[in-house]
Amino acid sequence: MKNNNYIKAALVTILAICGTTVAKAQLNPLRSMYFQNQYLGNPAMAGLKEEFVINLAHSKQWSSFPGAPTTQVLTADYGFANKVGLGLMLQSDKSGLQEWTSFLGTYSYHIPMNDRNNQRIHFGVSLGISNERIAEERVNGNSNDIVIGDYNQRKSYIDGDAGIAYTSDKLSLQAAIPDLKTFTRTDVRTTGVDRPTFFGAASYKFVFEKAMGGGIRLEPKVCFRGVKGFDNLVDAGANIGFVENRLNLMAMYHSNNSGTIGVGIQYKALNLSTAYSTATYAMKSYAGGNFEVNLRVTLQ
Repeated sequence: MKNNNYIKAALVTILAICGTTVAKAQLNPLRSMYFQNQYLGNPAMAGLKEEFVINLAHSKQWSSFPGAPTTQVLTADYGFANKVGLGLMLQSDKSGLQEWTSFLGTYSYHIPMNDRNNQRIHFGVSLGISNERIAEERVNGNSNDIVIGDYNQRKSYIDGDAGIAYTSDKLSLQAAIPDLKTFTRTDVRTTGVDRPTFFGAASYKFVFEKAMGGGIRLEPKVCFRGVKGFDNLVDAGANIGFVENRLNLMAMYHSNNSGTIGVGIQYKALNLSTAYSTATYAMKSYAGGNFEVNLRVTLQ
């Protein structure tokens, strides 16, 4: 009964409502969500440990034509000794004349199941305000067009995410619902069809302590993503760590016929990772892939 009260409290308590949001996990989400910064895909993964973690990510389509899609995200999360985690996420997307921005506050709660294998259940809720606009200063034509004015006068709307996860020393299972307002209401005026509808993931860690001197850590992972207006997507791949996990290599295959490769380097409290994703098969003749860099700082 006591645990049930904890769960209810975790689901109804919200840390912050402020700022501005975005479509967070479209056809090409930030690749650091798979291993380096799982908070991006699931609010339940915020504040997993008693440490302050800051992540700064930048993603840009490799092609340099004007209006090429770019994404920038800043996240910060902290886990307290009383099982509570708090997080903040600021995100900006630009694609052509379209701009999205967001600021989310996250509350998470982490419940130990028992001491065996560090098994825990995690709950998380995020809340923020979405805003979408057309960049009038970049319009090649009449920027005073009444259609543009009407579009930019639309009010920001409150949105959020919810997620749950199970983790142990080796196994991790996740499920999340992004963009709750779009999920629960059909009258929300948002542009485009590539909106995330759900996210699920499963991974398992293998540790080979005596391999190559410093040990090898292998984590295969499978993700299942729903995207409005498109077929559901499957991502499958693995992250492998060498030299006491100071060097990481990552590779993922996506069912939209694209792939991702990445490398990460850990130096004390700093982790720098990069990833390159190829364009989908249907878009290879028109656009290049995406390049992403993510910097993580961990403070004890």
